[in-house]
Amino acid sequence: MASVNEYIAQGRTFLSEVGAELKKVYWPPRQETFAFTGVVLFVVAFVAIYLGIVDYVLSLLMGILF
Repeated sequence: MASVNEYIAQGRTFLSEVGAELKKVYWPPRQETFAFTGVVLFVVAFVAIYLGIVDYVLSLLMGILF
């Protein structure tokens, strides 16, 4: 069973490694983040409208057939 001091040492090592990895991360500028967010929202809206139309058409066809 590990002692409390070993847990503390492992925690410090983990946190220092997390900090080192976060320094390697590419953080996009605000303008780029907004642009990508706009693209994502547009694609989500497009897919939602498309699926809504497909669902409506299929519902009509099922109503006619059955």
